[in-house]
Amino acid sequence: MSEAVDAVSLTVVLGGMVLMLFGLLKLVVVPLAVAFELGDRRSRRRGDHTILAERPWVSIVVPAYNEAPVLENCVRSLVGGSYERLEVIIVDDGSDDGTAEIAERLEQTHPQVRAVQQANAGKGAALNRGIAEARGEILFFVDADGIFGRDTVAEMLRGFDHPRVGAVCGDDRPVNLDRVQTRLLAILSHAGTGLVRRALTMLGCLPIVSGNIGAFPRAVLAEVGGFDESTVGEDLELTWRVHRAGYRVVFRPRALVYAESPATLRTLWRQRVRWARGLLQTMRRHPDMIGNPRYRAFGLYLVVNTLTMVVMPLLQLVVLLLLPLALGAGGVTVDGGLLGRLGWLGLFVSLAVTGVAVGLNRAWPDLRHLWTLPLWPLYSTMLGLVVVGALWQEARGKTAAWNKMVRTGVVSVDGLARR
Repeated sequence: MSEAVDAVSLTVVLGGMVLMLFGLLKLVVVPLAVAFELGDRRSRRRGDHTILAERPWVSIVVPAYNEAPVLENCVRSLVGGSYERLEVIIVDDGSDDGTAEIAERLEQTHPQVRAVQQANAGKGAALNRGIAEARGEILFFVDADGIFGRDTVAEMLRGFDHPRVGAVCGDDRPVNLDRVQTRLLAILSHAGTGLVRRALTMLGCLPIVSGNIGAFPRAVLAEVGGFDESTVGEDLELTWRVHRAGYRVVFRPRALVYAESPATLRTLWRQRVRWARGLLQTMRRHPDMIGNPRYRAFGLYLVVNTLTMVVMPLLQLVVLLLLPLALGAGGVTVDGGLLGRLGWLGLFVSLAVTGVAVGLNRAWPDLRHLWTLPLWPLYSTMLGLVVVGALWQEARGKTAAWNKMVRTGVVSVDGLARR
């Protein structure tokens, strides 16, 4: 029995050390993110050339399946921006809630809009139909609940500052800040998305172009192919193929899109499981890229990505499950003073990193949501369960589908509602 207790205790101690190590590694992103921001400001002051100066024709593809509550506000934001050389292609994927009628009305109202209808075939198929219909040199892909800022398209085009840039990702933020959960996600979007994507761009390792705000040159899509219609992570899988072809993937933090975040635990669970399944499916399709120096820093980063997104959440669950057993058996002793100091240190580091992230995003009003900080450990634990759920669904061979949350149409960000 003592040997069993010692094994449990060793598992807990080693697991805790690994978790602490990866927590400290997160601090590395701060100087990289700051360096990214300083470099971007220097580039703007110098007036460095980007594709924006060439005024390319832009096609924005909006896949839509039962998006009646949100589609009109999305399209109005796209045609009402500062960049005018664009078309908007709405691909209705067999909706039965009036989405097709709204799309047709928008087509009649705005000359830049075209409405396309097809039988229900899934999001990947709708995106590929949009590619086939598009006439632009640069293709954007936007979810139907996304609301662009006035200069979002122009800011995205600024990201194409080199011939080897194959994809640009903007910054998506919650638009429905009417729940505790969505306010928590707003804070996480700064520290977990804006900050990290700046750092990964500096390293040449940005692994995903968000399906809610991504842009690709037509020539790159022709080279690497369109979206994989059999996966639930079509945006992630396409981004890996762009890296495989040797192109750079960059982040543009000032290219903002506001979109609905899950407002209930059920919708959050479904979304995160879908994302985790997308990662697992992409890893299965491209196992040779993980750890392969042929793909430079990105191939090596995929090892870290696998550890942090798959292994570490599972290890965290194991530690949490074994900790009560180890403590009850006396196999692990806890220094209350040390635990308290580590707790305060962790809180300080979290606040400091969040403050830097919010500052870089110039989103100071969002600091009012910092009171959600105590919920972060619960969210982190849920992510471990999400990986388990994703592995279970993959083992069962659950088919890919839209599997999206039901839109509410709530817009609580000033200046965005029904403009």
